[in-house]
Parts: sequence; structure tokens; C-alpha cells
Amino acid sequence: MKNISSVLITLILSTSCLAKQAYLDQPMYDLNQEKKTFMSEVIPELKKNRIILVGEHHSVQNHHRAQLNVIQALHEAGMNVAIGLEMFRSDSQQALNRWVSGDMQESKFQKIYYNNWNFPWPAYSLIFKYAREKKIPMIGLNVARDITRQVSRHGFQSLSEEKRGKLADVACKVDKEYMEYIRNAYGAHSHGNLNFTYFCEAQLVWDSVMAISALNYLEANPDAVVVILTGTGHAQKAAIPRQIRNRSQLPYTVILPEVSGSLEAETVTKNDADYLILDL
Repeated sequence: MKNISSVLITLILSTSCLAKQAYLDQPMYDLNQEKKTFMSEVIPELKKNRIILVGEHHSVQNHHRAQLNVIQALHEAGMNVAIGLEMFRSDSQQALNRWVSGDMQESKFQKIYYNNWNFPWPAYSLIFKYAREKKIPMIGLNVARDITRQVSRHGFQSLSEEKRGKLADVACKVDKEYMEYIRNAYGAHSHGNLNFTYFCEAQLVWDSVMAISALNYLEANPDAVVVILTGTGHAQKAAIPRQIRNRSQLPYTVILPEVSGSLEAETVTKNDADYLILDL
């Protein structure tokens, strides 16, 4: 009986070690050093930052698993992690708090999730369930839907002073690379019905509000690090990070998923991101 117990304990410990090893062995590419590396070697650098942006293609399950690897690595390294979500508006923060605290059933929370986001819950559920299990705060970073709708249809100048809040004047003046992203997004979303300049302003409002929401959380929680989960276009340095730089000197890191034909070591530079997550 003792031998059986010893075997079971060994198996449990081995399984636990393998689970930990999985995220530590995540291959990455360091764009600043121009070399391949692994999550285990990147963690000390990540710990120097207050904001870590991890990009995604919303419909790619492996991108979300990679995001979870980053969150898990930081949490297991002893960091006071919070998860910032493009997928949730700030007016749903109470529901996120209840989810993390375990005070809301999954079926009820899913309804709130789909009110905020239209990509399938199973794609993101591992991240949400890990946050719930480990009691990791989740922050709704996004702007109220009526504001982006108004800007995309009538322009930033149509917003009242109250709706502008802490936003400085927004104008569609961006660099070439980010303009290309906005044009691609415009083609995917507008269906020819939206003024391009207004659509561009709406994207910039989106970036600005997410940056402000993350910075507000860090001001209230000075020992925390926020991992922002967002689309690759918003994560790149010309987008949300630019809005962070405009408002704060807090250090940040940008991590993007490798995507064949678009996001690769040959096409992405340190001006876009700091790391690529490989083998997705």
C-alpha cells in the first residue's frame, strides 16, 4: 500500500512539474536581441515592467493559450498580476469582479460576456477560469459602446465634454504602419457605410481609453502589473503603447503572436513589439 501511495504521489508531482514546464518552454523570439529564446529566459525581463501587452487574433485558440502562458508565468513568478481586457467594457466591471470572486455561475457570466464580445466563449474560457481559480483581478478596459459608435458615425468632435472625459483631442494622424492597420480594419468592419476619418478616430479613442483604464488601475494598485489582452493591431507599439507613452513613463513590453505571412521575425521589428511567441 505504501508503495502504491508513493507511486501516486510521484505521478501527481510529475504531472504538476510537466504542467509548469509547458509554459516555461514556450518558444519566443526576442526582437531587441534578434534571437530565439524561451519563456523561462524572458520572465526576468517581463518582471521589470508594469504593463505587458499580449496581442491576439481573436479567433485563434492557440493565441489565447499563449496569452495564458504569459499570465501563468508571471503569476507563478510571484507577480501581482491583473488582466486587462479589450473584450470587456468598463461598465461591466462589477460582473468581472463577481466572476473572479466566484460569486457568479458560468452560465450567467457567459450572457454578460456575449453582451461585451462576439467571439466564442470557449476560445477565452481557459483564461477566465484561470483568473477565477487564482483570484487574479480582471479589468474591463474598453470604452462604452455608445461612444465608439458615435465617433465612428459623427467624429470625435461630436462628443460632449462629459463623454470625452480624460481624452485629449483625437485626430486621425498616425504613422504609415498604423494607418495600414486602420485601413485593413476599416475594410473588414465598415461595409462601406462609415466615413474613414471618423472610423480612424474611433480606433484611436479605443486605444486611448484602454491605455487610460490600465493606467488608472496601476495608479490605484502601485504594486501590480497589468497584462493587456487585445488584438494585435491595438497591441503594437504605435497603438495602445503610444497612448501609454503620451500619459506615463511606466515601463511596458509588447508581445505578439507569430503569424505566418504577416507577423514574423522577418517582418516585425523592435519598433512594433519586443517579443514574438513562436510555434503557434
